Amino acid sequence: MADVRDSTLGENPASARRRLALSRRHVEGFAWAALTVAIFSGWFVVTRFSVTRELRIWDITALRFGIGAVLLAPAVLRHASRIAPAAWRDGLVFSLLWGVPFVLLVALGLKLTSAAEAASITPTLMPVFAGLFAWAFLRERPGGGRLIGYAAIVVGLVGLVVSAAVAQGAPSPAGLAALALAAAMWATYTLLFRRSGLTPIQSAGLICIWSAAVFLPAYLLLGLSRFHYASNGEIAFQAVYQGVLVSGIAIVSFNRAVSLLGAVAATAIIALIPAVATILAIPVLGEVPTAAEGAAIAVIAIGVLLATRPARERSNQPPPRG
Repeated sequence: MADVRDSTLGENPASARRRLALSRRHVEGFAWAALTVAIFSGWFVVTRFSVTRELRIWDITALRFGIGAVLLAPAVLRHASRIAPAAWRDGLVFSLLWGVPFVLLVALGLKLTSAAEAASITPTLMPVFAGLFAWAFLRERPGGGRLIGYAAIVVGLVGLVVSAAVAQGAPSPAGLAALALAAAMWATYTLLFRRSGLTPIQSAGLICIWSAAVFLPAYLLLGLSRFHYASNGEIAFQAVYQGVLVSGIAIVSFNRAVSLLGAVAATAIIALIPAVATILAIPVLGEVPTAAEGAAIAVIAIGVLLATRPARERSNQPPPRG
């Protein structure tokens, strides 16, 4: 028995090293994903806090991408010679999917619904769309467990909408549609980024640069700013959260998680966003979910965990860039 064990241990040292590297990669990937969840959970609450008070979504968007562009531009421009023109075109597409249009859609959904509903619909529909798009366009057929997860997500979302309608009145169809469309755009970006060859910080920098270049001139020329109505404290807080945490850290951390875990597996931990955002919304916004809403959010989280279970890695899979 000892001989068998010893021969097994020493049989394939290269395979053992690959398994160790894969394990470390998964740990690092989930750490980046956990950081993303922490920031994005607060983002739904912080954004709703402002759009229902003095600042408007135009101000939030200007802070997010203006400051993000300033922070990330050096990282992109310093390596400009390594970024092909096609990468800049990819960055433009990414900015349309996860830049200004995405933020505006989520903000509209937040204004017309609630932080808990928005944090439940967009992050949890995203892996559903990612799985369906991968099936339709990349021929990646989902397994039975993922199909059960998708069904649980749909059931949970229906339960959440019905519970909210009973407690607060029928939710806005426009708000729900805006959140669903944002989820589809996020899913499309996730699949495209994995295949773009860009590093996480390059993708984040290009998103912020393109978004700032397109949005800020219109924001200034149309006089959309309402900063003079808000306190200095609120402006400073939103500048740090939107510009530094969301654009400077969360986008990079999410991209890094996708690079390490894969487009589908990286979304698994996103299931924590509804629960975390709902808990944060209680003291910050005074939005206390009913028992039925809490149960629906739990069903959604379970469904997302089932739908986004990572597929078994191939031993000869090359390490990701970045």
